Amino acid sequence: MHSSSPHSSSPADAPVVREPLHAPVAHLVRGGVVEGIHYGSVVVLGADGQVRFQLGDIEAAFYPRSALKPVQAVAMLRAGLPLDGELLSLAAASHSGEERHLAGTRRILELAGLTEDDLRNVPDMPFDPVVRDSWVREGRLPSRLAQNCSGKHAAMLWTAKLNGWSLDDYLAPEHPLQQAVAATVEELTGQRVARVTVDGCGAPLFAVSPHGLARALARITSAEPGTPEARVADAMREHAEMASGSGRDVAALMRAVPGLLAKDGFEGVQVAALPDGRAVAVKIADGANRARIPVAAAALARAGVDPALLTEFAGEPLLGGGEPVGCVRVVRALDPVPLTACA
Repeated sequence: MHSSSPHSSSPADAPVVREPLHAPVAHLVRGGVVEGIHYGSVVVLGADGQVRFQLGDIEAAFYPRSALKPVQAVAMLRAGLPLDGELLSLAAASHSGEERHLAGTRRILELAGLTEDDLRNVPDMPFDPVVRDSWVREGRLPSRLAQNCSGKHAAMLWTAKLNGWSLDDYLAPEHPLQQAVAATVEELTGQRVARVTVDGCGAPLFAVSPHGLARALARITSAEPGTPEARVADAMREHAEMASGSGRDVAALMRAVPGLLAKDGFEGVQVAALPDGRAVAVKIADGANRARIPVAAAALARAGVDPALLTEFAGEPLLGGGEPVGCVRVVRALDPVPLTACA
């Protein structure tokens, strides 16, 4: 395995596959009454890699979903993928399906001498609701290019082609590309993979722990300049909207907090890390997107980020009759001084 990070060590045992012992992480408050409770798990790492705060179950196996894409991008760079800048950011993206994302994915395929027909991800409509609605109005159909992981798949194809690996089966867990990804996942998370399944896009998905996911992103953001890890972090931070899209909360979060790298994943996953190695990982048990960013913002405040930079991420207001009557409020155990008041 590569050892470009000063923190690298042999992976520990795989996290245990069990029903996670999640804890309440956010309350849905309407008119001063707790109407609902989101359970989940949160871990905050200090710059020294030690756990500074935890809530719920940070050691049980879980699927990071697309929050693992920065790690997959590191693996591809190590295998010779010659991307940087906005196209590298797109290779680590869960993009919104905007024209720039489609054009960037086409460009990666062109550089590889391939076409959209070579992609093996699942055809889909654009992720962004506004873009999707315009596609529906125009009568456009789902496509592999529009699916939010197409940049990653184009990059995977190019990596495979550069190494002389087969292309038709690049998504098979036993394929040399996916074996290289698995090795990088284990190195950067510091733990063995607990299970391998298939992600929504068709790529292999590796079960690690929330603790391991936070550790992986910390190793990416704190790596030496010029390493594959640092190249991925630089590309995603400098081209945050290529890694996500216009109006996406993760792009706004990276703009708001200097040096922050943030990546979301389906089913309520969020990971973020600073250049000094401070990192947070969040899993919302029920997959609720509305709790993901408020809980992550509170975790970042726990990590030492100035709360004044995070107020816009405290959660959308809960409406009644079109007027704010409540909010999603992070539990006191995580956020003793709430970022915003709540009705």
